[in-house]
Amino acid sequence: MKWIDELAALLPGKVSNSPAERARCASDKWFASHEPDAVVFPESAEDVSTTMKLASHHRIPVTVRGGGVGYVGGCVPLHGGIVLAMERMNQIREISAADGVAIVQPGVITATLQEEVRKLGWYYPPDPASLRECTIGGNVATNAGGPRCLKYGVTRHYVLGIEAVLPDGSIIHAGGRCHKNRQGFDLTSLFVGSEGMLGIVTEITLRIIPHPKARAILGATFRTFAEAASAVQIILSSGHLPSALEITDSFTLNAAREYLGPDRIPPGEAHLLAEFDGPTEGVTAELRRVTALLRSHGAVSLKPATTEPEIEAFWQMRREFSYSLRHTGLTKLNEDIVVPRSRLVDLVDFASSLQSRCGFPIACFGHAGDGNIHVNIMVPDMNDTAQREKADAALDDLFHHVLSLGGVISGEHGIGIAKKRWFPSAISPASQQLHHTLKNALDPLSLLNPGKFLG
Repeated sequence: MKWIDELAALLPGKVSNSPAERARCASDKWFASHEPDAVVFPESAEDVSTTMKLASHHRIPVTVRGGGVGYVGGCVPLHGGIVLAMERMNQIREISAADGVAIVQPGVITATLQEEVRKLGWYYPPDPASLRECTIGGNVATNAGGPRCLKYGVTRHYVLGIEAVLPDGSIIHAGGRCHKNRQGFDLTSLFVGSEGMLGIVTEITLRIIPHPKARAILGATFRTFAEAASAVQIILSSGHLPSALEITDSFTLNAAREYLGPDRIPPGEAHLLAEFDGPTEGVTAELRRVTALLRSHGAVSLKPATTEPEIEAFWQMRREFSYSLRHTGLTKLNEDIVVPRSRLVDLVDFASSLQSRCGFPIACFGHAGDGNIHVNIMVPDMNDTAQREKADAALDDLFHHVLSLGGVISGEHGIGIAKKRWFPSAISPASQQLHHTLKNALDPLSLLNPGKFLG
């Protein structure tokens, strides 16, 4: 294609159409795949601007790719064209404890940023399970969360400012390093969670906070998943606010025992993990009180952890759950639905009945403290027409039930391709029209991430 040669001349050493690169950038962790025509590796906002000016001129679709670890096909280039692979834009430009900010490029790995600010005694709380693979830019695109969003909030709560390139190649700046900012519309938040459909974020100014002095974890097992879910309300209703409350069902635990070995996973049919942080004396007291509380409400076993290695072992176990489910050989349809916390037990009961009706195993785990449960429908073969139709019917049941409970169809993964057909049911017609109005205003040629939930 002539435009590829033209782009390569404008960005020497930063454009590839090799079969290997095109294949690598064709998919994420969902099962959909489509190769781009070319992959661009920008190193600056100016490189992105150059790409978008050419794409606008030739009307070439552009899809942005971070770590490629999403679960909804969000970075799959459905219409071919260009993939902007942001991996070379991986610099932490500044960490300022005095201002409480970190300024980063979008290709910075989330765990890398956390480690660097921790060296200075500071903290960047958002912690997706894929934090050692996912990028800050991807986190911004999906408004990623993680276990600690119960206490600390999601990515949106830490983005103070952005630099972004619009589809016509113009570069904008919104927000900045001030922790309060009421100058005009909140353009910064407009881009957070926009799934790469309004512009390409090329620099992010993030809020950081002092690191807690101490933390501890309590692992508790229960006879049933419903009992573990009930324990979540018991903890919160008793006046405790853990930094994280993570729940896991028996299918996930058994998959992890198979993948990691039985010694790595506590016994029991359901597991609840509660983390506490803050002043040392407060953490010690809270751990003691919650231990007694759960013991009195039917916990089968309780295991506290107070040292960094012990705590990290718990979290490493939690981060391995998705990999354990993939290790089963089944296709994992990971649906990050959210329900009001008061309906958590209702959701658990529904998942059990759905498993009986559809015949597929359903694995549930996730962020119980804020009602964000990852309901994983485990399908042997999504290429089998009958199985795929049955899986789609199960997803229909799941999403409509979640919406009937006052919930939402995505808490942190986004809509992408995977949830596109349920998006119209999730928001009102007026809200849908507003989405299209914003999209058309910023991207009138519909070049950015076409084919996703806005068409």
